[in-house]
Amino acid sequence: MKKKSDIVAKIDGFELLKTTIEDAEVLYSLAEEGADSDTATEAEIKINEASSLLASAEALRMLGKVGDNLNAIVSIHPGAGGTEAQDWAGMLLRMYLRWVELKGFETETVEYLAGEEAGIKSVTFTVTGEYAYGLLKAEVGVHRLVRISPFDTAKRRHTSFASVFVYPEVTGEIEVEVNDADLRIDTYRASGAGGQHVNKTDSAVRITHLPTGIVVQCQNERSQHKNKALAMKILRSRLYEQRLKEEEEKVAKLHKVKEKIEWGSQIRSYVLQPYQLVKDHRSNFENSNVEKVLDGDISSFIEAYLLME
Repeated sequence: MKKKSDIVAKIDGFELLKTTIEDAEVLYSLAEEGADSDTATEAEIKINEASSLLASAEALRMLGKVGDNLNAIVSIHPGAGGTEAQDWAGMLLRMYLRWVELKGFETETVEYLAGEEAGIKSVTFTVTGEYAYGLLKAEVGVHRLVRISPFDTAKRRHTSFASVFVYPEVTGEIEVEVNDADLRIDTYRASGAGGQHVNKTDSAVRITHLPTGIVVQCQNERSQHKNKALAMKILRSRLYEQRLKEEEEKVAKLHKVKEKIEWGSQIRSYVLQPYQLVKDHRSNFENSNVEKVLDGDISSFIEAYLLME
């Protein structure tokens, strides 16, 4: 049924694109023949609509790699800089949650650690939707913010960094073997808000995968059993993502092309001062409406990256 609905969605999307282009052509012809400004305005709106649908369709054609159709697990961590960086990480979290809302996707928080003054120390959440991982993998890397600091009494310009990691959520169809002997499981008391029960019991769970050194933790559920199940789900996803990365590196070696995304490889800059501009350093796509971008309008950046890739 899921495969069927995916195919139907693709066909419906193609039919909508085809109809929109045909409507745009008709309106354009009518406006050209009659020199009618109202019809010309309608034609322009329809052409822009067709262009937007076409860009989305072209980006979807790029999502054919293994795992692209899976749901996503997203983690955000502030860089060095204390409150400044933590506030920036909080702004990124809001941006992605707004994007999820605009796409009609669903999200669930797995782990959330609030900053002492503002923002977040770390957050992990899931995104459920069509090609969630394929789209959000475009966001992996370091994001840079330049602004007049609201926390600096001298009103100086500050640069802050935060890193975004995205993993495919492993489903029942994908086998990822985890040996219990390779795991170290620690329990501890959850921090922050969560009610009396959370703070009085060792409900939070941290799992370390000894062979790879991967550490995952979950503290948002009241039950230790639920937190452990969620943490194991994330561990399997991270191991699967590592497997995909290893396979991609093998292919890259064959083609003598190897690009790594790691801490320090800045992928996008969000400049609020002395001018306003968001620029992706990989695709060179940019948008001067910073407020709109920070309010979740990042699909154009994702599409530009996918087409470039």
